[in-house]
Amino acid sequence: MELNREGWDAVLEGYYKGESRFGEPMKDHTSLGIGGAADIFTSPEEPLSFRNLMIVLKKEAVPFFPVGGGTNLLVRDGGIEGVVISLRAFNRIEVLQETTEDVELFVEAGVPWQKLVNFCRGKGYSGIEGLTGIPGTVGGAICGNAGSFGYEVKDVVASVVIMNSEGRLDRHKAADLGFTYRGSGVSEGNIIMSANMRFRRDEADAVAARTDHFFSKKKSSQPITDKSAGCVFRNPEDTPAGRLIDDAGCKGMRRGGIEVSGVHANFFVNRGGGTASDFMGLMDEVAAAVQKRFGVMLEPEIRIVGRN
Repeated sequence: MELNREGWDAVLEGYYKGESRFGEPMKDHTSLGIGGAADIFTSPEEPLSFRNLMIVLKKEAVPFFPVGGGTNLLVRDGGIEGVVISLRAFNRIEVLQETTEDVELFVEAGVPWQKLVNFCRGKGYSGIEGLTGIPGTVGGAICGNAGSFGYEVKDVVASVVIMNSEGRLDRHKAADLGFTYRGSGVSEGNIIMSANMRFRRDEADAVAARTDHFFSKKKSSQPITDKSAGCVFRNPEDTPAGRLIDDAGCKGMRRGGIEVSGVHANFFVNRGGGTASDFMGLMDEVAAAVQKRFGVMLEPEIRIVGRN
């Protein structure tokens, strides 16, 4: 299959509904505003098109990469080989069942995480108040087991539906997903399509108050209005990575357009014109400074993908 319009249409015409862009800059699809071009950027409109696309890519041995909100993601300057698949069209939230004590929601993977937080805030559904302000989508939050203020996504997930690289859909219970700190057992090549999520019923005012409290704390401690990809490094067992970076004197350190945030040292922000090369170079400098000062080797939490 040729990765151009003619080759694309020859294979998928009549089997695929949705947007397809060729040579699409990934900087337009990441929270960092960084990234070279994807060979093809797609956004299937409905599940059958998604399934057909996966079957064709498997048959033609074309690599693919799913993307939600493009957060916690650094795309190298050489772009992404093959096909990027956006789940933005899959953005439904539905109430499956509700009792006086709890509620179960059906949530598609492309739902922006903050949209789900706001939905629960308005309805009085409790369980993710501390996860307010987290960017990205539900699918990405589940894959990365997003967490904040003692809350973790795994605590509200009942089951997920995953499409594998051959287009097969399977439902998996949360207990079988192998959730870890900022991770899950969802393997490369598998894509979360939706989740059933359970929440406790509470007074809407109480849920709103807790959500607003955590959002205020987040605003005061993280550069949420700047272009960033969230935390760059994983927290070691004993000390938060941000504190180690700060104590190593790295706040304000800059390389090209990328700067270590003065608000939270584990956030690198794009001050304009930053490149993936700048970002990775700054990561190396910061990691070296922390290791020299404290003997601790920081490990990336941000996902780095694409061609050099």
